[in-house]
Amino acid sequence: MGKGDKKSRRGKISSGTYGVRRPRKKSRTPVVANSKSKKKK
Repeated sequence: MGKGDKKSRRGKISSGTYGVRRPRKKSRTPVVANSKSKKKK
């Protein structure tokens, strides 16, 4: 279980791949707030 093992976390990091052992981090998308500049007449 080391850098050569494709199923271990360390092996995934060394080979630069992702999987069950090393899931990708979900990047947060900036939340766009509704513009409150619209005025009702």
